[in-house]
Amino acid sequence: MQSLPASTSTKLDLLGTLVWRDLSAKYKGSVLGNFWPLFNQLSQLLIYTYVFSVVLQVKLKLDSLPENSLTFGLWLFAGLVPWVAFTTGFSQAAVAVISQPNLVKKVVFPLELLPIVPVLSAFIESTMGLAALIVAVGLSSQVVQPTLWLLPLVWVTQLLLTAGLGYLVAGLTVFLRDIPQTVTVIINLWFYLTPIVYPERVIPAAWRHWVLWLNPMAAIAEVYRDLILVGRVQHWQEWGIATVFAAIVFLISFKFYQRLRSAFADVL
Repeated sequence: MQSLPASTSTKLDLLGTLVWRDLSAKYKGSVLGNFWPLFNQLSQLLIYTYVFSVVLQVKLKLDSLPENSLTFGLWLFAGLVPWVAFTTGFSQAAVAVISQPNLVKKVVFPLELLPIVPVLSAFIESTMGLAALIVAVGLSSQVVQPTLWLLPLVWVTQLLLTAGLGYLVAGLTVFLRDIPQTVTVIINLWFYLTPIVYPERVIPAAWRHWVLWLNPMAAIAEVYRDLILVGRVQHWQEWGIATVFAAIVFLISFKFYQRLRSAFADVL
């Protein structure tokens, strides 16, 4: 069933309402409320820091930070922040359409908003961890990196990639209910192919550039670290390639989703 046209301002207002409702509903009734995403990220940080810094004695040296286990923890957290936002939005977008059959069957509802809601919710949740990271880096180094103003630009790359893949899996899930489970498997494999818990320098030199150029999340994670920890962008080319790739994925996936959506109501 086709949705009727709506103005851009109306869609933006509706999107804001849906995102706010999604954020409010997730932790309704809990004591910590929307602080749970921050605590979840911090728990991951503590676990990985303990395993790699204390047990495996992994050392990491950055010019802007002292060489200790806290430095590794901050470096690790800088990679986890975009990764958690990406994987949470990606996986939740897969069920965004099938979990809202009442909205799908409404003639006047703009279906293109559904996959975007979990993507934006996950991103907003990640900003709490990002703010905590920036404060921790400032306290540790006594310096606030001047490159922080570039963060909104890398957010564009991140959101285009997440939303693009979200549209793809959201549309496919309506017809193939194995897609959410497949996404979980893909995310698990993708995590270990991305230098999140290990530095890029440990990747064999022959493969390093391919990993950073063909894996957009690797480029995004490294640029986060450049902007927050290092204070200069060391991965311009990788960032540019990731942005072009994310834009192409978004455009193709959105058009694909638009072609499929007329059949959503009939299937659901």
